[in-house]
Amino acid sequence: MICVAHSPDADDLFMYYAIVFGWVGSSLGQRFENVALDIQTLNAAAIKGTYDVSAISFGAYPFIRENFALLRTGVSFGQGYGPKLIKKKTTHLKKNFKVALSGQHTTNAIIFRLAYPQAKIVYKNFLEIESAVINGEVDAGVLIHESILNFDSSLVVEREIWDIWHEFCGAELPLPLGGMALRRSISLNQAIDIESTLTKAVEVAVKNKKILSKMLLERGVIRVNEKELDTYLNLYANNDSISLNDMQKQGIDKLFELGFQAEIYDILMRCEDYFIPTEYQDLRFS
Repeated sequence: MICVAHSPDADDLFMYYAIVFGWVGSSLGQRFENVALDIQTLNAAAIKGTYDVSAISFGAYPFIRENFALLRTGVSFGQGYGPKLIKKKTTHLKKNFKVALSGQHTTNAIIFRLAYPQAKIVYKNFLEIESAVINGEVDAGVLIHESILNFDSSLVVEREIWDIWHEFCGAELPLPLGGMALRRSISLNQAIDIESTLTKAVEVAVKNKKILSKMLLERGVIRVNEKELDTYLNLYANNDSISLNDMQKQGIDKLFELGFQAEIYDILMRCEDYFIPTEYQDLRFS
């Protein structure tokens, strides 16, 4: 049984549930089970090597590169949008303002730290960040997942993480937010099959968006309403989620470069060096 860990946000559920509903399956007959946890818990679990396959923040991948391969599917990127730094309308942020972030290894936290080195950071479950700003526990917070769609009217967006990313990049590279990683101890033929199965699941989900969305809403596993779900999936679970394209790879490499320059990562990485070598399958049957 292969355990796939993912976040409980709508795009991860959407991309995985074609397997749960039996719409796609493994060509090797591998069986899957899933667990849903918040993204920083998943990042921390990946660092410990807890699950076979896990959704992760791209910002966390360099810390697990020796034990996990990076998958090409199930990805979420921002393109002109993404996490939002929010505050109360009446709050003026000083250089050392207190901010709530969703986790040390999340992409948004890494980019935030580069832009606001003097800020005082506390880490919280992403579902608690809005209330922490409202009740005055922190001066500001970075909202992620579905929280970016609908937040309290007393709050305003101070800055888009996308805008910070764009300034660092100097080009409109897509913002690498969520990816997936697979344990290297899994045999190569199994690993190739797992990636292929997950890719098919995302492709089938995207092609059958209306049907799958309705089923998820009827089962009450989604935190948003039908309209918000449609908006959110258009942002983070779409044709660009099926398999990494060249621009997305450039975005990942840029994130790794920024992290290395800031001494967050210990080596300069290229994502292309960390994928499952699927060419093995072609050689095997040639």
